[in-house]
Amino acid sequence: MSFEALVAEPTPDHALLDSGHGRKLERCGPFRVIRPEPQALWAPAAPAWAADATFTGGADEEGGGRWTLSPTLPARWPIEQAGVALWAMPTPFRHLGFFPEMAPHWARLSALPPGARLLNLFGYTGVASLVAARAGLEVVHVDASRKAIGYARANAALSGLEAAPIRWIVDDARAFAARERRRGRTYQAILLDPPKHGRGPKGETFDLFTDLAPLLGDCIALLARDARLLILTCYAVRLAPSALGTLLAAAAPRAGTVSWGEMGLREVARGLVLPTAIFARWEAC
Repeated sequence: MSFEALVAEPTPDHALLDSGHGRKLERCGPFRVIRPEPQALWAPAAPAWAADATFTGGADEEGGGRWTLSPTLPARWPIEQAGVALWAMPTPFRHLGFFPEMAPHWARLSALPPGARLLNLFGYTGVASLVAARAGLEVVHVDASRKAIGYARANAALSGLEAAPIRWIVDDARAFAARERRRGRTYQAILLDPPKHGRGPKGETFDLFTDLAPLLGDCIALLARDARLLILTCYAVRLAPSALGTLLAAAAPRAGTVSWGEMGLREVARGLVLPTAIFARWEAC
């Protein structure tokens, strides 16, 4: 196993402008956004910030905060990330409809051979699925939220990928993976981005600390003989990245390399890296 730091650099449609005192200032398309960021323990570069949207309170995934929005801010606006178009928007859980720090993972998906099959669990608004489909992969996109699937389909339409080989499935990730295993289905790549706590469409519950290991076991069983990649990411948890790496290394029964580490965003103001998530990755030799 080896440690790796994955850093997403600024793009024309997203940049971390400044950070500090538990907050971050971002540019998202033509708008500026302020959101909580507990990892930003330092002082910001600028003494004051101005923004079109500010989220206060609710600094974790449990919600509880609220947006203060400029009257000129639209309900959603188009941006581009990794070659696909998507709708950015202020969501109730302080997100913007995408996670820019996932860019290094998107690049790996794009490098997979055309025709490879990708299973994207907890797929949210579908940016990774669209990046993969644009690269010629066949995608199965699973999320428990019908609303999230609706956003993903809207992003596919905005990207001109309505006819891409993507199956959009509203289902509980654990239940779907278990069924796929019983069916004998396999994939060349699997991406899973589980929440700390989640709820399936039929009231199923997901707890990261009790349900991740069995889910990962099913995912390992779903890897084809010619599998190339499995990526696991986690946000907003008190969990060491080495714990994810050890879990993945212990579960992976085949030859390959396991890397683990932190994901982060490069700040424009000073070039420092703001850590935002942790990951573990298995790759075929």
